[in-house]
Amino acid sequence: MFQLFKSRSKYSGVMGMNQRNVELIYPHNQKKYYHLADDKILTKSILEEHDIACAKTYAIIERISEIEDVWHQVQAYKKIAIKPANGRGGGGIKILKKNKDGIWLSGGKPLEEPSLFKHFADIIMGVYSLGGADRVLIEYCIEPHVFFHKIYPAGVPDFRVILLKQQPLLSMLRVPTDRSDGKANLHQGGLGIGIDMEKGILMMAYDGYHYHEVHPDVNSQIKRKVIPLWEEILTLAIQTAKAFPLDYLGVDIVLDQELGPLIMEINVRPGLGIQLVNQIGLAEVINQHAQFSKILSKLKK
Repeated sequence: MFQLFKSRSKYSGVMGMNQRNVELIYPHNQKKYYHLADDKILTKSILEEHDIACAKTYAIIERISEIEDVWHQVQAYKKIAIKPANGRGGGGIKILKKNKDGIWLSGGKPLEEPSLFKHFADIIMGVYSLGGADRVLIEYCIEPHVFFHKIYPAGVPDFRVILLKQQPLLSMLRVPTDRSDGKANLHQGGLGIGIDMEKGILMMAYDGYHYHEVHPDVNSQIKRKVIPLWEEILTLAIQTAKAFPLDYLGVDIVLDQELGPLIMEINVRPGLGIQLVNQIGLAEVINQHAQFSKILSKLKK
């Protein structure tokens, strides 16, 4: 269904930040549309408008005066995710779950409301954003698919798919480690796992220093594991790329145990570590795509 790329030529055509900006971001993404990706609430409004699967929004807090009222409104739920709308790299995210006695827990410890309210206020005042006022997003809390339990039992892994003109170029699975404290972000110590996109299987895992066939903390097998619902994951990434006025973007997707693939967020400036994870550069992949397009064009004539 998808024309993807098989090559894994080590470090061939790796792009640096300046080259990526000049050749991919600036010519393909108009700056006036960046905020649609940077603001999670705006992102979700577009996803919902196009009926693209994403975590359900429970509440939004825009002002400090709204904190207590909104907190009371979400008491009906058993678990929630709290995020800054304009947060970066996982900063400011909290996962809250009720125990069997109905007591809210954060990180396995009983929640203290004054501390939570201060956290809400910090988000609104822009502590976790690039500056200026922000908003609090309270949404459905992902329950990771059982597939991930066999790799690493904690945190929420996610898939990143980088697309150019709605064509998937590279993808990886980001998995938490002991070092990353439950977060999957690579710069916080998460593990990046390359993906053979045509076959839908996991390749080598990269920890920023070394490559592994197993998870370095729990010794669980990674390489050659078949990804469940992989075609649905790619389809969702492509649908998302079509819905946004951005020709180059990264789409982050979680796989929920009950709901399947859900869009978590999109990125105008997806990180370049995905090249090292997959052991091939973006320039090389794009070159392969261009060559394939020329061949296909000739065959159609």
